[in-house]
Amino acid sequence: MGLRWALVITSDRVKADPSLDQITPIVEKLLSEKGHVLAKRLLVGNDAAEILWALAEALRSADIVLATGGTGPNPRDITVDIAKRICDRELPGIGEEFRRRSIERGVVNAMLSRATGCGFAGRLIAVSPGNPDAAETMTRLLLEIGEHAVEQLRGKKHQHHGHRH
Repeated sequence: MGLRWALVITSDRVKADPSLDQITPIVEKLLSEKGHVLAKRLLVGNDAAEILWALAEALRSADIVLATGGTGPNPRDITVDIAKRICDRELPGIGEEFRRRSIERGVVNAMLSRATGCGFAGRLIAVSPGNPDAAETMTRLLLEIGEHAVEQLRGKKHQHHGHRH
């Protein structure tokens, strides 16, 4: 099943000049290859109320919301904190696997990333760092588990078919 996705890009720079957005083309390409649709894209600055509004707006039209930016230890990095406030299910494995893959690719600073995944009202929310490589890594990860995650968040029973490798 093709899922509807929304992208929330948190960046004062990109909000001021949308032509600097390098993330949307990457995400759109990966989604279209798998039959998914980018239903909405929102560009916001590092402002808590703006991020909260954008996440809420994204959740209205999407099964999966990918927010980028605001995952570091810097006090200005607040996207993760806003997302966690609205989530009703933490999915820590998404952030763990994101960091593992990033470190495996030689990005040692990924261990400082607070990238995360969580559920809200039957939808999947993930927050990745705001650089294009990180957004691509998170998108690929979400494409692997997104459909199953959304089904589970919506209460579908587990199908036990053994492990696929």
